Amino acid sequence: MATTEKSIQVNVPARTAYNQWTQFEQFPRFMEGVELVQQLDDRNLHWVANVGGRRKEFDAEITEQIPDKRIAWRSRSGPSHGGVVTFHPLNDAQTRIMLQMVYEPEGVTEKVGDAVGVMSRRVEKDLERFKQFIEARGDETGGWRGQIKR
Repeated sequence: MATTEKSIQVNVPARTAYNQWTQFEQFPRFMEGVELVQQLDDRNLHWVANVGGRRKEFDAEITEQIPDKRIAWRSRSGPSHGGVVTFHPLNDAQTRIMLQMVYEPEGVTEKVGDAVGVMSRRVEKDLERFKQFIEARGDETGGWRGQIKR
């Protein structure tokens, strides 16, 4: 398994950043290679993504969700991965978002890409695009305030 950890400071309140992150179907607007995310219910998501030039479909389960604090997930099908994103208020108008992810690169291309930091850079760029997206809007496109416990 490989691991990547990245963080970014966004100039919006933690509630705004968290609320936007719960809008999973908006992920294609700022995540490279993500073509579609369908929220099937409160816990389950279906993803379609392009990874290393290959189309991949998989299902993921939200294993924990605490409003304004954290969202954890794991794959239920497809490429093995999981992670957690946490939201840390710095003040009333700024938040540090921290993302930790573990994944299993598949095949030679993904293993070589991982060895040279492709996934790490992709996550970093996705966080930068999220920052641009949410700061340009100034508010979230929606929000789910429910809680999911392990």
